[in-house]
Amino acid sequence: MNLATVATVFAVIFTAELPDKTALASLILGSRYRPSWVFAGVAAAFAVHVGLAIAAGSLLGLLPHRPLEIIVAVLFAIGAVVLLRGRHDDDDEQVELHGKEPGFWRVAGMSFAVIFVAEFGDLTQIATATLAARYHDPASVATGAILALWAVAGLAIAGGRGLLKLISLTWISRIAALIMLVLAGVSLAAAVS
Repeated sequence: MNLATVATVFAVIFTAELPDKTALASLILGSRYRPSWVFAGVAAAFAVHVGLAIAAGSLLGLLPHRPLEIIVAVLFAIGAVVLLRGRHDDDDEQVELHGKEPGFWRVAGMSFAVIFVAEFGDLTQIATATLAARYHDPASVATGAILALWAVAGLAIAGGRGLLKLISLTWISRIAALIMLVLAGVSLAAAVS
């Protein structure tokens, strides 16, 4: 393993992922559910994506972009509706779904699914594939990419928990729903252009 390659890949992927929609999704999930459970799902989704990027190399750029953007737009719109229709109790740290707290598998699974779909064909996945093709060192590229993605997710999830100390869950949910609707619109516009 080449540490210079790991550091280079980390710097590139970390910087590219910071303003990404998946960081925002991690922040929103982290504000609503137990952070360690969210991180487990998010980390697994990123690991799968890095594995796919490494395995597929630059071929990932050839996947049909339009259908993926439409799916992402629909999922963000559904997420916004779910957030707006959900019951919010500002005294509860955990959000209740259907009268009971969501368990680890439900939170981790939902976090995995959101990130898995949103990240598919994303800039950082394509960048990882490109870096893998350039460096011909899959272990170093995978290590740098996974560490960068996990670092951004960890920062976003921690930020989500901090938001609860400043803003009520009801307002976080409303703001998150608005942001998800905007992201749905952006994804739909990318699909039709």
